[in-house]
Amino acid sequence: MKRLLLFLAVATFSVSSVFAAAHIYKGNSTYTYDILYTYDGKHLYRGNSTYTYDILCTFDGRRIYKGNSTYTYDILYTYNGKHLYKGNSTYTYDILCTFNGNRIHKGNSTYTYDILFTYDGRHLYKGNSTYTYDILLTTDAPIPMPILMYAM
Repeated sequence: MKRLLLFLAVATFSVSSVFAAAHIYKGNSTYTYDILYTYDGKHLYRGNSTYTYDILCTFDGRRIYKGNSTYTYDILYTYNGKHLYKGNSTYTYDILCTFNGNRIHKGNSTYTYDILFTYDGRHLYKGNSTYTYDILLTTDAPIPMPILMYAM
């Protein structure tokens, strides 16, 4: 009986941890009134909301869809693990940005001078910086890079 209760407690904690929403804050803030977006692992919401009518986009790990849709005609961006493409494309000329470690580069580039943002798992910095004054966004949990790019 003790093992069953322990298992249920661990399972409940694990499930609640998985469904905990992450927040994206303006600048170097973690104040509630500075929450720009909430991400639940599938949907990005406006502000500190998780209401259906506040869904900005849906992310299935490969595509970002407009709103609460998963229809092909609502695909805004396609992600292949390295590049973010415009729409439902995977053509080189449709690459918007390249993810290289914790750096986000412009287009299909991996050159240092083409770094748009740096993300350390907590802060999104402007360019190739990790200085406090270059913080654009703060997260309270790691957010997928394509979602951060959508937020920008």
